[in-house]
Amino acid sequence: MISPVERKKMTFSIRPSHNAEIKKYEEVYLTYANTGYTKDLCEQYANVFVDNNKKPNAIDVVQLAVLYERILDYKTAAFYLDSLEERKLGGIEKFDYCVEALKVKSLMGKWRDAEDFRTENINFMQKHSEKVSIQRQADLYIALALADCAAKHYDQALKLLKFGYKPQGKNDFKLMEIFLTALYIFAKAEDEEGIEGALENARCCLNLFSKFEFSWGREYWEKRIEDAAKGVF
Repeated sequence: MISPVERKKMTFSIRPSHNAEIKKYEEVYLTYANTGYTKDLCEQYANVFVDNNKKPNAIDVVQLAVLYERILDYKTAAFYLDSLEERKLGGIEKFDYCVEALKVKSLMGKWRDAEDFRTENINFMQKHSEKVSIQRQADLYIALALADCAAKHYDQALKLLKFGYKPQGKNDFKLMEIFLTALYIFAKAEDEEGIEGALENARCCLNLFSKFEFSWGREYWEKRIEDAAKGVF
């Protein structure tokens, strides 16, 4: 979940109601900080920022989809992403939407839909990726790899993860996401040797972390590693 500071930058407005909106976001973020990714968090976010708004901010819709994806509720994540299909999006909003939509379609096993979506949006995603941080570029390559994995193109999926990402410090959670994606792909390919090596890489990466932003952090990532090794992302 993006921090209140990040969201404030992304949704800057001079509307009088904006300050109240910021306060509401901080309250929801506190729930996240205390409990992590839960169904209650998803429902709280949906209630405050999406379900009761006539035209919710696209950033909030995408983030809500991410929250549902994190608790493995891909169907609900897809439902919210579908609400943006007819919206005219541009820039980072469209990039984030495309990445998350491709990811969810792939995790649901809808490989044909994922391939069609990738074909339709790949030029935009690649072009816009040149304007974003290396971490967001990583999100794109992870989504593309998951799409190939869904289509059982496992070797191609793993190649996509070797796009040149370099560790961004000691506590690099994006690097962990890349290792988890590789582990998940080996699991889906039923490659026992690959699973063993990827599992070791993920565990070594986690052991390098010297701190976690929230108290539930280590347990969360340990569970993610266990799940990925079983083919659950």
